[in-house]
Amino acid sequence: MVDDKMEHSALECPRCGEVLGKPLHTNARARTAALSLAALFLYVPANIYPIITMQYLGRETENTVWGGVQALYEDNMWPIAILVFCASILVPLLKLAGLAFLVINRSSRRQRFRTGLYKVIAHIGPWAMLDVFLLAVMVGVIRFGRFATVVPGPGILAFTSVVVLTMLASASFDPRLIWNNESNENDQRLT
Repeated sequence: MVDDKMEHSALECPRCGEVLGKPLHTNARARTAALSLAALFLYVPANIYPIITMQYLGRETENTVWGGVQALYEDNMWPIAILVFCASILVPLLKLAGLAFLVINRSSRRQRFRTGLYKVIAHIGPWAMLDVFLLAVMVGVIRFGRFATVVPGPGILAFTSVVVLTMLASASFDPRLIWNNESNENDQRLT
C-alpha cells in the first residue's frame, strides 16, 4: 500500500535536500482529456467558419484555413500551401489524436510505443504554433489603409481556442503516466 504522504510529496536527497523527483500531477489524465476534448469540439468550427473577412476595393471575401490552403495551391505556391496545411490542420489534429490515445490507453502494454508517441507529440508541438506566426505576419503585411480592411471572422475565436487548448492539453499531460501503473493506484486509493 502506498503511503498517502509519500504520494503527494517530492522526493528529496537526505544528504543535501535537493529535489530528486516531483509527485505526479493530480488529475493530469482527466485535465488532459477535458482540454483535448474541448479542442476537438472546436476543431471543426475552426476549420469551417471564416477566419478573416477581407474587404478590398469594394469586394468582400471570407477566408477559411482550408480556403487559404487551396488558394495558395492554386496560385502555384504549393510549398507554402503544404506548410500551412501541416501547421494549421494536420499537426493539431495528429497532436490531439495522439494525446487522446495516451489518455485513453491505460494498459501496461505498449509502453515503449506510447513513449515514442509522446516524444513525437512533443517534437511536432512547435510546428502547431507556426499558424499563429503566419497569421501575425499576414495581418502585419496587409496594411492597405483605405483600400483594404481585414476583419476577424467568426472562426478566429474557435481557431485561437484550438491552439490554446492544444497547448494546455500538451502541457498538462504528465508523461510519467505512461509508465505508472495507474490502475493499481486507483484500486489502492479506493480501499
